Amino acid sequence: MNSMSTKPRELSTQLLVVGGGLGGISAALAALRGGTNVILAEERDWLGGQLTSCAVPFDIGLCDDNGIGSRSYSRFREMIRDYYRRNFPLTSQARARVPLNPGMANMSKLCVEPRVAVQAIWEMLAPYQGSGRLRVLTRHKVEAVDQVADHIRSVAFLDLDTGSKLSVTADIVIDATETGELLEFTDIEHVLGAESRSETGELHAIDGPADPFDQQPITWCLAIDYLPEEDHTIDRPPGYETFRELKRDYWPGPQYGWTVSAGFALYEGEVSSRPMTWPLFAGDSDEDSLFDIWHSRRIAHRKSFVPGFYPSDITIINTPQTDYWLKPVVGVSPEEEARALEESRNLALGFLYWMQTEAPRHDDKGVGYPGLRLRGDVLGTSDGLAKQAYYREGRRIKAQFTVLEQHIGVKARPGADRAERFKDSLGIGAYRIDIHATRKRDTVDIDSYPFQIPLGALLPVRVENYLPACKNLGTTRITNGAFRLHPIEWSIGEASGALAAFSLRKGVPPRAVSESGELLEELQGELRATGVPLEWPTFGALTPEFRPV
Repeated sequence: MNSMSTKPRELSTQLLVVGGGLGGISAALAALRGGTNVILAEERDWLGGQLTSCAVPFDIGLCDDNGIGSRSYSRFREMIRDYYRRNFPLTSQARARVPLNPGMANMSKLCVEPRVAVQAIWEMLAPYQGSGRLRVLTRHKVEAVDQVADHIRSVAFLDLDTGSKLSVTADIVIDATETGELLEFTDIEHVLGAESRSETGELHAIDGPADPFDQQPITWCLAIDYLPEEDHTIDRPPGYETFRELKRDYWPGPQYGWTVSAGFALYEGEVSSRPMTWPLFAGDSDEDSLFDIWHSRRIAHRKSFVPGFYPSDITIINTPQTDYWLKPVVGVSPEEEARALEESRNLALGFLYWMQTEAPRHDDKGVGYPGLRLRGDVLGTSDGLAKQAYYREGRRIKAQFTVLEQHIGVKARPGADRAERFKDSLGIGAYRIDIHATRKRDTVDIDSYPFQIPLGALLPVRVENYLPACKNLGTTRITNGAFRLHPIEWSIGEASGALAAFSLRKGVPPRAVSESGELLEELQGELRATGVPLEWPTFGALTPEFRPV
């Protein structure tokens, strides 16, 4: 735990949300709806986290565009679509399409440019900023946390633009960072990496001792378009030859190639290896079932706009070939972290260079697509890469209640037809348990049931005024694989924001809500009234078409 050595400028608020990802945005909005004043601090200049700064498009899910999920999440998606309708020259066919999907990607019913999502987020926050109840601090990096016993008193920030320091005192602090970053600055009990099977009893946990450095790979996404008559070949990045030839026992070929591993862990460690070939282009089509790298996460389909407005489609490269698994990134020294992040950037750029220069073409015209062009302008960067890497997991609190594979995994619940029912549910989510291959083990991609988000998983075992808002809640490495995507992150943040506002109004710590049946029922009633579902209709197991990224 760090102490603050200089006296910074000071602010105070009822609720401090650290991190402007989707969980942070939904937490702030829920708290604001509940009457709480909020300060939202984000290290980067964009809000939106994995959707925007990480450049990971929405994925397909049960909570999308069907009236089942959170009302505020559906409103956010519609505000993005409305931004396109008001500001972009859509064709009449695109405008008439229900639902509108400007990217026409096959992985999502709504695939959009990150900067458009940023604008929709600011529109949602604007009324509260105007009223003075919300203050947003971008480009503010956490430097220290002042914690006394079981209570966080304040968080210290560095303004990256001015170099000045700021201390924010808050009654409740919500951690909405991509890696559970606040946990690094506190003595809040937490875990990192993989738990052991002997510890959790989970079918797909690792054998042997827990390993905090067995972490899912990060991915540094990049945006490209394609101008076939031009040459936009980048400089060969450092380490290219090494990255190109990387191999793992369960991988069907080198790291750079069209064939990738799609092994599925089934039961008790049994693995079925199913190599897949992912071409770059499978045709100039807007079919939503077409599966290739180009169409998977296409964020702008030129045929959705008037002819000539977009010279090319724009797509996001986020594939197994760009998964960086060589070194752990979270919980290591700053020097080790910096080296790993730099390698992950070069790995992603190396895959682009391979596609431009060496990739076998699928039109029988030799090798390489030199017309592939980096589009950093789309991502708000000068180098074509996203503003930050996409972290599939980070630090997780040791919670009052931990969601295990036995609660949501199909194989781990023999005789059951749905996930465990939680009486303290504050929201719902649905994704398969998907864990990308690490340095030590193959992909884990197994059936799960649509699940609930229990209040107990939001409460640290000891500290009273800290709440998680994304992947840092009380899950294991296994169940984190189902809790880490956009709609679930939104729902986790919404639950924590509503819980914080309710606790502040009642004058009790969040833990007291868990301990009082009367308070819990009142909070759940408020959530339902604002359009937050707390239980699922009857749904069976999530089959492979719901596999996340």
